[in-house]
Amino acid sequence: MDKDKERLSIAAARLYYQSDYSQQDICNSLGVSRPTVSRLLQYAKEQGYVRIEIIDPLENMNDISQQLKDRYGLEHVLVAYTPLNEYEEIIKHITRAAADYLDEIVTDGDIIGVSWGKTMHMLASQLTAKRVQGVEVVQLKGGVSHSQTQTYAAETINLFAKSYYTVARYLPLPVIFDKKEVKLMVEEDRHIQRIIELGRQANIAIFTVGTVQKDALLFNLGYFSEKEKEELQKCAVGDICSRFYNAEGRICKEELNNRTVGIELEELQKKEKSILVAGGEHKIQSIHSALIGKYANILIIDQYTARALLEMK
Repeated sequence: MDKDKERLSIAAARLYYQSDYSQQDICNSLGVSRPTVSRLLQYAKEQGYVRIEIIDPLENMNDISQQLKDRYGLEHVLVAYTPLNEYEEIIKHITRAAADYLDEIVTDGDIIGVSWGKTMHMLASQLTAKRVQGVEVVQLKGGVSHSQTQTYAAETINLFAKSYYTVARYLPLPVIFDKKEVKLMVEEDRHIQRIIELGRQANIAIFTVGTVQKDALLFNLGYFSEKEKEELQKCAVGDICSRFYNAEGRICKEELNNRTVGIELEELQKKEKSILVAGGEHKIQSIHSALIGKYANILIIDQYTARALLEMK
């Protein structure tokens, strides 16, 4: 039944978008009702069979992209057009652009390291299935929460694995331990070592940045005391893979960093493709400092946040 629906929806979409048929013409051609045609066209869009791109000649995305590449020494910048300067809209469009970009670049034998969080989960939910061979998908940091707050860690990596017809490689640990000694002991397990090493070997890493604002996801997972949160807010501007850095892009609390499970920030600097997906007014400083730290060589961003970065002194 689903296959029949897929075939009909694609046929309707071809007639409507490529042959300029009216919905009534499609009714006559396919022998279905007018409401059915409408539903088939909507289904084709929802399933990704149809992609509608609106080109605004007033938005010179290539110029913005080049300026960001020059400023931060990036290999590639993708500026996703976002109609409104609102965070939810921005995330929707940059994650769609990131999903499309991954569809272009992922190929046989790639190892993809994936972070987690709301942005990464939205990205994962928009991935297009791509039948590739020998692809590995691995978590870049521990994903166990000590609270009722959802991290989307398992859901995110499962969606990535499903899209590339592979098995998810989980890092089934808290991302931050109370004591360095406990963290080091756990990392001695050969299964955990294998996952961490796979993250180091990943040629593609994709992640976002967090903030140190009170509503930051990492601040609501039960890892930190109120005192620790206050100390981080004084020295840090953001985090990547739960490793906090300062305005200059350097690790700002070494003791905390030593208790953190997952990829080190300097390892991101060595990746063939280290992809930062981020946007929004409240993340401007976090993005800027991450780029100063050279933790990404590819940036996927919206035009509002991109302009704000270019305006920073």
